[in-house]
Amino acid sequence: MESLTAIIGEINGIVWGPLMLVLILGVGLFLMLGLRLMPILKLGTGFKLLFEGRNTKKGDEKEGEISPFNALMTALSATVGTGNIAGVATAVFLGGPGALFWMWCTALVGMATKYSEAVLAVKYREVDEEGRHVGGPMYYIKNGLGSKWAWLGTMFAIFGAVAAFGIGNTVQSNSVADVLHANFGVNVWVTGVTLMVLVGAVLIGGIKRIGSVAGALVPLMAIAYLTAGLVVLAINAEAIPAALDLVFTHAFTSTAAEGGFAGAAVWMAIRFGVARGVFSNEAGLGSAPIAHAAAQTKDPVRQGLVAMLGTFIDTLIICSITGLVIITSGEWTSGVSGAALTSAAFAQALPGLGNYLVAISLAIFAFTTIIGWSFYGERCVEFLFGVKSIAPYRVLWIIAVPVGAGVSLDFIWLVADTLNAMMAIPNLIALALLSPVVFKLTKEFFARNGAPVDAEGNAQSK
Repeated sequence: MESLTAIIGEINGIVWGPLMLVLILGVGLFLMLGLRLMPILKLGTGFKLLFEGRNTKKGDEKEGEISPFNALMTALSATVGTGNIAGVATAVFLGGPGALFWMWCTALVGMATKYSEAVLAVKYREVDEEGRHVGGPMYYIKNGLGSKWAWLGTMFAIFGAVAAFGIGNTVQSNSVADVLHANFGVNVWVTGVTLMVLVGAVLIGGIKRIGSVAGALVPLMAIAYLTAGLVVLAINAEAIPAALDLVFTHAFTSTAAEGGFAGAAVWMAIRFGVARGVFSNEAGLGSAPIAHAAAQTKDPVRQGLVAMLGTFIDTLIICSITGLVIITSGEWTSGVSGAALTSAAFAQALPGLGNYLVAISLAIFAFTTIIGWSFYGERCVEFLFGVKSIAPYRVLWIIAVPVGAGVSLDFIWLVADTLNAMMAIPNLIALALLSPVVFKLTKEFFARNGAPVDAEGNAQSK
């Protein structure tokens, strides 16, 4: 195991090196500037379309399997998970408070990335042999870039099918088993088997049941967690200005060792801030557009405006609450990492209650992530091997849940982190090459809907 860990660690160092940071932040910034900051300026429009999308528009019933609202909830079910609790804590533990700043930067440009992914997913989606709408990076690479780039789509599908078992399955069950054992004394295998049964019950119903479960659970769990976080921040209100000062200061200067914190260079703040930011909101990974491709809509841009909210909600709201709770509590210098750090931070403000709130939140977050990512993995294997491959993949997926619950957390985080980057590379290349299509569709949409257009044909904010 040590030799395997060392090999994966070497690969991780390469794929999360300077090139990946340039790709993620660079492509996101390029798309944001190409869209003339539209994802930020039209945030209100996105929320308006989200609430309108709770019910399918007349005439769109045959254009997909789930409502635009449930498409976002399915995507959020996969993104709002352990990354929001354990991932943020790990970023702060390894990179210092400055890592939170780089998570914010990743999210801001990630809104443009997520918007572009969803636009292309709906634009280039297909209908499979069973009449379902399928899409995502492998399809917009194949249909948008042509046959000479088909190998890139195949690479994404391979990485996605395998990576799903890390980021979307075993990491989640492992974190749940760990936190429930620590707080309630529940045996890890009991947790694993229970999760397996619940996941299997949902997956039998396919994307429609996944969308329905996500549409009910995601808003509820997000509001509950945010409420608890805001209560803790209200209790620690006096420490918020100092915490924000730490975030902005240590984003550009090294963090000195303190207590159980070993210290961190600026590069570590950037590296872990970006890596955990991507792990949490998945902007650039190419996973979320697989869900948005199933939305009942005829307009790619409308779904893109809804999709970009996923990054905003996941990182700029939920992850920010977690990060500030950890920093204001002072627990980030205790030497504890992962979900245990977040639990300690909540418990510091809410003794006897905070750690249980985190444990329950993480369990629900992780459950919805597992069912959301199962859909992503299924679409990847369908692209590679056809519809018949879905059933055996689903069986393996369900079996992996209890197995992941008993495996080393550090090893699973390393594997998931590495596969994240390997998924992102082909997707980011495709987004850059297909950006003219995104810009053109965006310009046409806002021209049709009354937004003024500049001399170069770019839609302007009202």
